[in-house]
This record gives sequence, C-alpha cells and structure tokens, in this order.
Amino acid sequence: MAKRITDSTPKQDGYRMPAEFEKQSGVWMLWPERCDNWRNGAKPAQEAFVNVAKAIARFENVTVGVNNSQYQNARAKLPPEVRVVEISSDDAWVRDCGPTFLVNDKGGLRAVDWTFNAWGGLVDGLYFPWANDDLVAQKICEIEGVDSYRTEGFVLEGGSIHVDGEGTVMTTEMCLLSKGRNPDMSKQEIEKMLLEYLNCEKVIWLKDGIDPDETNGHIDDVACFIAPGEVACIWSDDPEHPFYAEAQAAYKALSEATDAKGRKLKVHKLCLTSKPCYLEGAETIDYAEGSIPRENGEVSIASYMNFLIVNGAVILPQYGDENDALAVEQVKAMFPDREVVGVMTREVAFGGGNIHCITQQQPAAQR
Repeated sequence: MAKRITDSTPKQDGYRMPAEFEKQSGVWMLWPERCDNWRNGAKPAQEAFVNVAKAIARFENVTVGVNNSQYQNARAKLPPEVRVVEISSDDAWVRDCGPTFLVNDKGGLRAVDWTFNAWGGLVDGLYFPWANDDLVAQKICEIEGVDSYRTEGFVLEGGSIHVDGEGTVMTTEMCLLSKGRNPDMSKQEIEKMLLEYLNCEKVIWLKDGIDPDETNGHIDDVACFIAPGEVACIWSDDPEHPFYAEAQAAYKALSEATDAKGRKLKVHKLCLTSKPCYLEGAETIDYAEGSIPRENGEVSIASYMNFLIVNGAVILPQYGDENDALAVEQVKAMFPDREVVGVMTREVAFGGGNIHCITQQQPAAQR
C-alpha cells in the first residue's frame, strides 16, 4: 500500500533523487490526445510517441498511461512489450506532472509528488483545468506501491531540474522564480525546498532557458548531467541563431561552476538545430476554451538536449535538420559506453516539448 508522507522529507529520511545515468527499472509515458494542442487529431504525435516507446523498450520496461477514451487505440498501436495502463491525464507531459523517484542505499524506492499547475497556473499556464495531471504522480505511485512526499502548494515540474545524484541540482531562474509557480517564496526558500526534497547540497542556477513562453525555460532544453562532474550544454557560435545568447551564457556559467563536491565541471558542447523549428498545420489544431490558441510560424522548441538517458542507451531527438547527424556524433562522444538511438520527433516539438519531456524514468532500487 502506497503511503503519502507529510511529516518528513527525503533528506531527513535518507532518500535522494538519483542521476538519470544511474540504473533504471523502467520509463513512464502518457498518451497524447488533446486536439487543442496536437495537430491533425493528435495522430502524428501518437505515431512519434509510439516510436519513442519502441526505442526505449529495446533497453528497459516502458509503461504508457492512457485516458479511457484512447485505451484501445493506444493498446493496438503500441507493441506488446509496452505495458498500457489507464491513467486520466490532461495532456502527455509525464516528466512534469509525474513523480520524481527517489532511492536510498537500503533498496528503498520513494517519490516526490510535486504540485502541478500547467506551467504557471492562472498567471501564464498553458491550459485549464489541470486537475487530472496533478493526480498523475499519485496514481503512478499507487500502481508501483511507492510511498510519496506530497509538496502541497509547492509547484515544480520534473523538466525544470537535473541532478548528478551526488548532491548537486541544476535549474533556471527563469522557471523557478516565475510568477506563476511559487510567487510568495524567495529564491532562498525555493532553494531550500530543492535541497530538502531532492536531498542535495548545492543548487547551480542558470539564468535563462530557451522556452520562455511555454515552460518558462526548463533546464532540460539547455543542460544536463551526463556523469559525475560532467555536464552537456547547448552551444552555438552563430550570433544570428535565436538561442545564441542563452547558449553562450549557459556555457559560460557552467564552465565557471563547481558541484557539491567542489569539482570544476567539465562542460561538453551540444549543437543546436541549424534552423529554428516552426509550427506547421496549426489550422488542424482545435480551439478550446482554457487553452492558448496555436498559430502557424510559432517557434517550436527543438533542442537536441531534450534526450533521455536509459540503461545502455541515449534516446535522442532528430528533427530532419542538417545538424541531426552532428548531434548524434556529439552525444556518442559524451556517452562512449551507450548506444545513441535517434528518433524523429518534430511532432513532439510542435506540441511543446520533446523526448525528455514525455518520459519519466523510474530508477532501480539500490543497495
């Protein structure tokens, strides 16, 4: 029976969020169907999600949560080795509404169930209501029999943090200090919550992300830990590139940073797409009250950084851009012991995220 823990914190109980490059037992996803976000009735997005699930399933277990109305469709389209469970959700971004799993050194597994408000609530959130999404973490924990810490009223998304598993968490001021999340808390109070609930000792704050309008600048489009003391960071040396300034600033900040253990970070450059990715087919996206209308020509955030590390592999976005092959080579150099599997995910970018955003890893229990 999964319990809700309200009288303690992960740090007090000796639980920590492990790094993504540590051993995993599986990956969670949610099924896309919102016709006011995904074009062409969400069918192209569903195909992309299936291809991501198939790529991950070569290396570890995959579970996809599906609304009742789409259960049969998802079960028919996903391969038999992918588990399909019925979970109500408002959209398909499990990284942000799902649980952040924790481990201890005694074989224990727990999770943090952050409050979710659709990336900004009534200030600048992307849709209303979001009540189903806010229950996703609890439901996943119930299915897995995992006790969870609920941060009632403290808003956070999984895509806004990356950890090294050794005491360091990385995030952006643009996101965590935005008015739609925890406006009554100071930067120091927010930092204290991160350290307490992820069981970390140090926060590395980058100033800006590259997605101010949707996620308010999630870190998982900009940088991530790839090994203890090592990070990958987006890079461009083209001053005309729309993300040039953010990439340069992030690289400089990380190059000057140290982690919780006092190590100076080794920073690996990961290219950006040669051209921005612009939304096409917005006329096939439904209008719905409570959602932001979509328009052709909007910049869709297409970042190669939005990859997922799994057991023995890295699942890497591909966009049909001339830098796709370069991104594969650069990620292979970062992860010489893992296979790099590219998956075409322009459709996911059109919806507002990518492979990291639509997945949530469940770590293996550790002793």
